[in-house]
Amino acid sequence: MPVRRKQDTPEPERKRLGPEDIELGTRKLRRRIDEVKALDPTKVRHDAAAVDAATRNIKADITDIFGAGSQEYLTHGAHSVGYPEGYSAGYIDDSQYQEWFAKGLPKTVAMLEGLVRRLEEKREDLGLDPTARARATFEGLDLHPRIRDVAADLFRDGHYRNAVSDAALALVNMVKEKSRRHDLDGSGLMSAVFSKNSPVLAFNDLKEQTDRDEQEGMMHLFMGAVLALRNPRAHAITDDTPEAALELIVFLSMLARQIDRAKRV
Repeated sequence: MPVRRKQDTPEPERKRLGPEDIELGTRKLRRRIDEVKALDPTKVRHDAAAVDAATRNIKADITDIFGAGSQEYLTHGAHSVGYPEGYSAGYIDDSQYQEWFAKGLPKTVAMLEGLVRRLEEKREDLGLDPTARARATFEGLDLHPRIRDVAADLFRDGHYRNAVSDAALALVNMVKEKSRRHDLDGSGLMSAVFSKNSPVLAFNDLKEQTDRDEQEGMMHLFMGAVLALRNPRAHAITDDTPEAALELIVFLSMLARQIDRAKRV
């Protein structure tokens, strides 16, 4: 009777990461970090559906990014958010589990941040060109939502000039909306809304000279955003490098956050 040979079990996949894999993997892990940070142990139980979902998402992303045969998966693939590693099974008071859950959340975040650093090291090892570095850096930015919504897809698709132009336009629209001065535009809008003498939107109480200096300085920054960033890109067909676009979008995001803190006078 013939003897059936035992089939070899295929070795788990070990992925070779390219530049795009690293960018995508970094985005995924940062989403997982935000997901875990949103779990408030004073309001969420260790066995809640959201906690189970976070555990599943972490495992799926580690598998997808690094591969099931990777050291990253072997080390962290069985990580549990609700039942941190090292705690014994058996009858344990529910409050004890909740305490362990709370203590384990920062460790989960640290683990995910460590995986992000691992990807950053792989990026350095590949010696990525400036464009790839700029694109990878962009993915890690915490941009103002209004700026991110209009600029992110354009930047990722390589339309750097349009990304800056649309971000500048979004900034102008934010000023119009909060100041209710839809009758003005461009530098005239910025000088009227942020004037240190009779502003519509103020960044401080304007009681001291330092306050007035800040107000005037911010006015010039907003005017510059229109004159130097929006207007040239509206009238000339020249492109920005990814590095320049990255820096300008960060600048516009900073101004957008200043609008959020400004108060109507």
